[in-house]
Amino acid sequence: MAEEQENSPLEKKVAEQIEYYFGDHNLPRDRFLKEQMQLDDGWVTLETMLKFNRLKTLTTDATVIVESLRKSKTGLLEISEDQTKIRRCLSRPLPEHSDEYRDALKHRSIYMKGFPLDTTLDELKEWLYSKGVVENIHMRKGPQKTFKGSIFAVMGSEDAAKAFVMRDDVKQFKGNDMIVLMKDDYFTKKAEEKKQCRVQAKAKAKSEKEEQQRQAEEEEMKALEDQRGCVLKFSGDLGQTSREDFHKLFSEHAQIKWIDFIRGAKEGTILFRSNAKEALQKALEASGGEELMVKDQVVHWEVLEGDEELEMLKKIIESQQESLNKNKFRGKGGHRGRGRGRGRGGRRDRGGGEPQQFQGKKTKFSSDDDDDDGGAEGDEAEPAASKKRVLESNGTDTEGPASKLAKEDAS
Repeated sequence: MAEEQENSPLEKKVAEQIEYYFGDHNLPRDRFLKEQMQLDDGWVTLETMLKFNRLKTLTTDATVIVESLRKSKTGLLEISEDQTKIRRCLSRPLPEHSDEYRDALKHRSIYMKGFPLDTTLDELKEWLYSKGVVENIHMRKGPQKTFKGSIFAVMGSEDAAKAFVMRDDVKQFKGNDMIVLMKDDYFTKKAEEKKQCRVQAKAKAKSEKEEQQRQAEEEEMKALEDQRGCVLKFSGDLGQTSREDFHKLFSEHAQIKWIDFIRGAKEGTILFRSNAKEALQKALEASGGEELMVKDQVVHWEVLEGDEELEMLKKIIESQQESLNKNKFRGKGGHRGRGRGRGRGGRRDRGGGEPQQFQGKKTKFSSDDDDDDGGAEGDEAEPAASKKRVLESNGTDTEGPASKLAKEDAS
């Protein structure tokens, strides 16, 4: 009699597949199957079951299903008297999916990585079932819905899961070295890796920003060096002298690049495109006197050198950049102000042309500062009877939808 009750390999696979459909992991997610169960007090016809793709690949004979379940020792399913329907035993209700249940499920789940990408679910089942009680297998898939070589599996108990990850005979599969962790440990590891990636990305961004700033300062310093000897400072009781008066004074002797001066001020600065000392000397010679006056006003002239010249050049460059940025804003439809005329309200004058090389944000010189979802055990396509049925290939992990898992899992 014992021999008569022994499942054949086919019957064993059929029983495992159907029990998976009605099991704790798949049934809560399977809308189609739950709808069928509601039609007849939990009963589902064998005719309907034979439309499930994965089961259909094993058998198309209802008598094989009946015999397989009759010999099964799990006690999960019962067969109707007329042997045309099956249902989950009423004495085996689905567990309540409470926080406690999900937490317990998580603690008996394991993570494995290293499987060849062409590994099939049948191969995984055969290999894992030989190692112990495995309630569910979740094949993780990438964006292209192809197996990514890793799985989650739910073991019979937390102790069984902990014992599984310690086994030596699960460290290799078909010659591939395997990573085997408790699922909790896997997520802890991934969280730490993501944190480390963020730290590295932040450090890299900071380094790149500092390098860009350094290069910008080097370019600015080069621009400063190129304009050494071109700054002429003037002071005196200038009255209503304007920038245009300075242009007229030097127009025949040198080209002015920038004038930093406001009408009514006591002093200002001129940046020439050539040597300031030579420009001053030519203007003096042309005036025929010992003093170079502006609108009959005595003016003190000084060609700047050293640190004073460098600081003034920095100030001029910053003013040029501010002027360029404001002009860019106006060109994009920004407000033009109240039309007080070019430069009357500020300290800018383009002289003989637009300043070059200085674009973008205002540069501060450092010297100026003090201070998933893979196939799960079960069908890989919907039965022809309905498009509503939730597929096992969409994931069976109980911690959340497969789409959410896909976002959590980077590898």
